[in-house]
Amino acid sequence: MDGGMNRPRPVARLARGMPASDGAGVKLNRVIGTPQIADVDPFLMLDEFRSDDAADYIAGFPDHPHRGFETVTYMLAGRMRHGDNKGHTGRLEAGSVQWMTAGRGIVHSEMPEQENGLMQGFQLWVNLPAKDKMTEPRYQEIPPRDIPVAALPGGVTVKVIAGTVGDTTGPINGIATEPILLDLALPAGGRLSLPLPHGHNAFLYAFEGEAAVGETATRLTRGSIAVLGQGDSVLLTAPAGAARVLLAAGRPLNEPVARYGPFVMNTPDQLRQAILDFQAGRF
Repeated sequence: MDGGMNRPRPVARLARGMPASDGAGVKLNRVIGTPQIADVDPFLMLDEFRSDDAADYIAGFPDHPHRGFETVTYMLAGRMRHGDNKGHTGRLEAGSVQWMTAGRGIVHSEMPEQENGLMQGFQLWVNLPAKDKMTEPRYQEIPPRDIPVAALPGGVTVKVIAGTVGDTTGPINGIATEPILLDLALPAGGRLSLPLPHGHNAFLYAFEGEAAVGETATRLTRGSIAVLGQGDSVLLTAPAGAARVLLAAGRPLNEPVARYGPFVMNTPDQLRQAILDFQAGRF
């Protein structure tokens, strides 16, 4: 830090997720992409799916197209089989991450591989810069054993999916928005202070227990998101018992966003072209 300055980022906006459904009717908690929080540039959407009732998830997410952005799937519990129209298939098990750069276009499905038990995880949409929207699609698939864990003082642990914590660097690389994606686990009474890049937009989502954010100790209850203001670092405590929090930060693109369902472009003309290309089988 320059000159020892450390200004923890304050909470700029606080919101609860909203019930939603997607795919063939999977029940979700939509956190970004709602009337309260439309986006947190470069993040366009965040969904948490969490149910131990198979009726809520068994229909999965059948074939659906994407163009112009990236989808990140982070599985906490359960197993998902995925496939696409390029012949690529794989299995997402608990603790794994798939970072898919849809680029110019892909048709993709994610279907549960289980018929009972807990299914829990996140899907995060990350925008691509205009110059990269029509790149070739690519996947980064990371099994649980390849996601490093940083052990911090006071029993705090950090799964580093993208970005760097101390001397621990996550496996996701080559992403235009220079993202940070961390799964933070704080024991009761735990405290965490991490530097964040200047200019990155950042948010926190509590998915187990509750946390307190910043110098004002703003309460972040389970199922809520805190969009952070500017500063040098994130300060987090767990005053009311153990907590787990997803932290995401990325360099904002500050570009116009034209979106229609699974297509995210910069202009209405590009959106129309995306729909025509999809209908003509050009994905």
